[in-house]
Amino acid sequence: MLPDRCSVKESGKQCVNPPVFVVSIVDDKDEYMVGVTCGRHKQIVLGKIGILQKEGKIHSGKINFSILKAVGTACAHGDMDDFVQIDMK
Repeated sequence: MLPDRCSVKESGKQCVNPPVFVVSIVDDKDEYMVGVTCGRHKQIVLGKIGILQKEGKIHSGKINFSILKAVGTACAHGDMDDFVQIDMK
């Protein structure tokens, strides 16, 4: 599951925009997800990650922005037969 909002806070308030990009860092062997951001905050996130990399606080490597694609499905649903009763005695 991904957050339903951008990872950026401005003036102590969480951005209310939905994420448009998954932000990750790609090095020689691995890729590390570091957050999600909306289109409005893409450059801010890029700058902040660059600063954190220079300070050695997060992995060095290429900063990658992957566009999120919305996927909908009608096959996920629940009915009373799907629930399990657990007795805690």
